[in-house]
Amino acid sequence: MTIQNIPSTDSRLERGQRALEAIDGRAGQNVIDALADIAPDFATYLFEFPFGDIYSRPGLSLRDREIATIAALAAMGTAQPQLKVHVEAGLNVGLTQEEITEVLMQMAVYAGFPAALNGLFTAKEVFAARAQEAVEART
Repeated sequence: MTIQNIPSTDSRLERGQRALEAIDGRAGQNVIDALADIAPDFATYLFEFPFGDIYSRPGLSLRDREIATIAALAAMGTAQPQLKVHVEAGLNVGLTQEEITEVLMQMAVYAGFPAALNGLFTAKEVFAARAQEAVEART
């Protein structure tokens, strides 16, 4: 899955808004909404640079970009809220729970066991919330 179908004549902001919706869905919009009363310009920056410029580039699929993002956020060890958003995004673009778990386990080698554990527990929360949503949607 790529977002190369986004017309190149769109502005960075428009590309970023479309990319964020395709990648993060509601989780990304929640971040934007949370910034509205404190730093609305920062929300614009998030649309334009990470999503309008970087995620919209050719060369890597969204799936590959999310693997890299999940690994980087887990390795930081200090970005659990952002990691949650990107675990969701990984699932949205086709990563499986097993693949995400393997990426996080790989971080034990390069970022240490605490970072890997924090990442795994963060992913576990996302997986559980998704499973609960699926149950609720069926009832």
